Amino acid sequence: MIAQQIVRTSGRRMFASSARNAAHFKEGVYSNLPFKIHDRKIPYGVVHFGFFAVGFAVPFIACFVQLKKSGNI
Repeated sequence: MIAQQIVRTSGRRMFASSARNAAHFKEGVYSNLPFKIHDRKIPYGVVHFGFFAVGFAVPFIACFVQLKKSGNI
């Protein structure tokens, strides 16, 4: 009785796992990223470092504008 339950359970598990493994996703380097790295109009490095450069420059630009408004520059 217990052996039949074990066989039935393991059979179901194998079927479920094989169904899950049947889905084929693209494999390889950079395939897990949600954006393109290769074959872009603008190279990825330009976008990446540009994003961080803008974020770094905002406080300096804001400081310059405030100093300009106060007449210290």
